[in-house]
Amino acid sequence: MDDPYKTLGVARSATPDDIRRAYRKLAKQHHPDLNPGNVKSEEAFKKVSAANELLSDPEKRVRFDRGEIDATGQEQAQGPSYRDYADNEAGRRYSRGGPEASDWSAEDLDGMFGSIFGKGRPRGDGRMRGQDEHYSLTTDFLDAINGAVRRLTLPDGRTLDVKIPVGTTGGQVLRLRGQGGAGFGGGEAGDALITVQVNLHSHFERSGNDVRLILPITISEAVLGGPIQVPTPQGPVKMQIPPHSDSGTELRLRGRGVPAHGGQAAGNLYAKLRVVIGTPDAALEEFLAQWKPQAPSNPRHAMEERQ
Repeated sequence: MDDPYKTLGVARSATPDDIRRAYRKLAKQHHPDLNPGNVKSEEAFKKVSAANELLSDPEKRVRFDRGEIDATGQEQAQGPSYRDYADNEAGRRYSRGGPEASDWSAEDLDGMFGSIFGKGRPRGDGRMRGQDEHYSLTTDFLDAINGAVRRLTLPDGRTLDVKIPVGTTGGQVLRLRGQGGAGFGGGEAGDALITVQVNLHSHFERSGNDVRLILPITISEAVLGGPIQVPTPQGPVKMQIPPHSDSGTELRLRGRGVPAHGGQAAGNLYAKLRVVIGTPDAALEEFLAQWKPQAPSNPRHAMEERQ
């Protein structure tokens, strides 16, 4: 079974930011949309997503480090040792001088076997809760940001309408109560535990509750400024570009990131400008060839001073 730390290429002492950066890098590298038909990349993407799901959850990570769960998040066997059992009251029943088997009551037997087998034994009335069942659901970036309802088809042919809450993150587990394995003897059904994987977006990138994008602008828009239309997760909005804006200038649209949810305020959208020359224009080339700026500037001045 793969070690999630090795899958992401991080040390066991890695910080949450280290894990997030490693996951983003590998997820982009192996994403199925960028590697169509590449089975190895698809498998690598699944492993990277599963590793991130475990290590990005503080509670799961601690439990994994302690050996309480394995790399898939399943409980590790933590049964009592022979010595633990032999030293307790039930173990002393087997020691010399202990009571004969005929002295044991039904309650004694039930208590002994219950301690050995743990959870999942039928109740006294014969009822037993069904098992939880684990599924995976992949959703689009914008659905995870804004919330949506997606239909999941189970291996047995059943379908579940899964509500994707606003602000859902990759690796988050949704619980649908009573949609797991059937109970026994009239016991209640288990739950369906659905791990959500979020597809990457072509130009948006999430950072907590904020959303970032690279926003191309023309030379005219960079020099003269003015209103332009900007895509946001909730739809396009108008934004004012300040005159004389360089590439790398970052502008903020307040409240246009992840919507408010779970007591958290709405995030912001940060647009980093990138000046694009576009199709060569003979008139522009002629103008620049004759243009004599009143105050010439050297954008590499600081770099040249350090040489």
